[in-house]
Amino acid sequence: MKVAITGKGGVGKTTFASTLARLYAAEGRTVLAADVDPDANLGLALGLTEEEVNGILPVSKMKELAKERTAANESNTFYKLNPKIDDLPDKLSRDVNGVKLLVMGTVDTGGTGCVCPEHVMLKAILSNLVLRRDDVVIMDMEAGLEHLGRGTASVMDQFVVVIEPGARSIQTYARIKELAKDIGVTQVRVVANKVRDEKDEAFIRERIPAEDLLGMIHYDTDVISADRHGQSPYDYSPAAVEEIRAIKARMDSGE
Repeated sequence: MKVAITGKGGVGKTTFASTLARLYAAEGRTVLAADVDPDANLGLALGLTEEEVNGILPVSKMKELAKERTAANESNTFYKLNPKIDDLPDKLSRDVNGVKLLVMGTVDTGGTGCVCPEHVMLKAILSNLVLRRDDVVIMDMEAGLEHLGRGTASVMDQFVVVIEPGARSIQTYARIKELAKDIGVTQVRVVANKVRDEKDEAFIRERIPAEDLLGMIHYDTDVISADRHGQSPYDYSPAAVEEIRAIKARMDSGE
């Protein structure tokens, strides 16, 4: 299973991504969770402490490693665009409650459009992740699919947009669906989070096609408490875990 999870900030995609990752890990699967969001919180949601998270250097900041793998140096402007990186996901990941966490980070090109060695390495690792045939790969992404090229996108099993009951969140879903078409993805699924009542449920069902809606996660103060205490929602919110387990079952069945 290869899943890219996206959505606007604050909707709960990291809660969904981390819980999904731990559910697969609990089945004995090899799970690699890649944090591709600039606001990297996946480690906390999986169960690391703030100190442990702060001690992780994102792959995008590993300038020396990028130079080594791409054969770049100060005196040339040419380097490998397909560097050897197949050993890096395991080398650079950190085990958290049975999940291999890989903090990718992002590369700031300052609007110049330049392709630096770090960017090349980042893209190569992301492309390699989806080729790990027997592993579960979950990518916790920012609100867009810019990190995924056409080749990478074509072998993903699921694209999931996490939304909340609100017009701005629905707008983000529509924008991501358009972006997905640009890279050859025809189906984008939706998980609705922070659903409070029947009015919220009706709002979601009116605006999201039934075939796109994987399920809903209801508003749960235990999830908020988990965040406040720096704990994984998987360990704090049985209700949310069960709702995400049901969504996972739909994803696994290909419905």
